[in-house]
Amino acid sequence: MKADLRQTAKGDRHVIDINDYLSYPGNRDEWQKLKPHPDDGLILCGDVGEKAEHLDLAFSVAKSNFKEVWWCPGNHELYSMPLKTAARGEDKYKEYADIARRHGVHTPEDPFVHWDEVIVAPIFTLYDYSFRPSHLTSTAAAIAWAEETNTVAADEALLFPDPHPSREAWCSSLVAATATKLDFTIAASPETPLILVNHWPLRQDLVFIPRIARFSIWCGTTLTEDWHTRFNAAVVISGHLHVPRTDWRDGVRFEEVSLGYPREWNEVKDAGKDRPQEPVATQWRRWG
Repeated sequence: MKADLRQTAKGDRHVIDINDYLSYPGNRDEWQKLKPHPDDGLILCGDVGEKAEHLDLAFSVAKSNFKEVWWCPGNHELYSMPLKTAARGEDKYKEYADIARRHGVHTPEDPFVHWDEVIVAPIFTLYDYSFRPSHLTSTAAAIAWAEETNTVAADEALLFPDPHPSREAWCSSLVAATATKLDFTIAASPETPLILVNHWPLRQDLVFIPRIARFSIWCGTTLTEDWHTRFNAAVVISGHLHVPRTDWRDGVRFEEVSLGYPREWNEVKDAGKDRPQEPVATQWRRWG
C-alpha cells in the first residue's frame, strides 16, 4: 500500500488520498495494516468496494487512524448486485452515503470542510460518454466504437441510473447540482483554494489508459473540463483509471491515485517503482 499513498502537505498536517478496492483479500489485508495518523486526513476516491461490508471495513479502519475522512463514490459502489434485489441508481448511492455518515465520513452530500488553508470538496459527477472522438455523435455510436476492440464496461450491465432515464441524464443532473454547490462555496470563500475530489477525471486529456484506450467513454464528462480553474482548485484528485500519475494543467496539479487490484500494485512494487523505505521528499509521478 505504501507504493500508492500520495500526500498533499497543508501546514503541519496532510491530506492522504487513496483509491482502494476491498473486494480483494490482498487489498483488505493491506488496508488493515494502516497506522495511526491522528493529525492527518484521508481521502477515499471511490471504488472502495461493491458491498456494504466493504464500505464498513474501509470507513471503520480509516476513521480509527485519521482525524478526518472524505469519500466520493466510484462506479463500483454504484453496482446493483445481486441484480434482482439490490438498490439501484440514486438509492444505491444514498445507501452507501448513509454508511459513510454513520462512520463520520464526509460525502459529496455534506457541507465541504475547511482543512487548514484549503477546502476539501468531494464531488460526484458520473460520466456521459462524451470522452469520445468528435466524429462519434451519439452514445450508441461510442459504445459500438468501444466494442470494436472488445471493450465494454461492466457498468452497462450493473450500473443503473434510476430514477433518471439514462446515465447521461443522471450525469447532467449531478453536474448541475455540483456546480451550484461549488459556485456557492467560491462565493462564500473566494480566496480559499479547493481540493476537488472526484472518482472520474475532470478532463478528457488526462485519460491515459493505452491498454484499453476506448474505455475512455466511461471515464468522465466534458462538462467539467474547466472546473479546475473555474472553482479555484489547488489540487484535483481522481481514482478511476488505475494508472497512478501526476499531471499539471493551467498551473493546477492533478493526481490520479488508484491503488487498483493487487496484481497492479504488485507490478509497481516488483518493478521497483514503489516509494523507498527511507524518508525522502515527496516525489510525484513515480509510476504511470
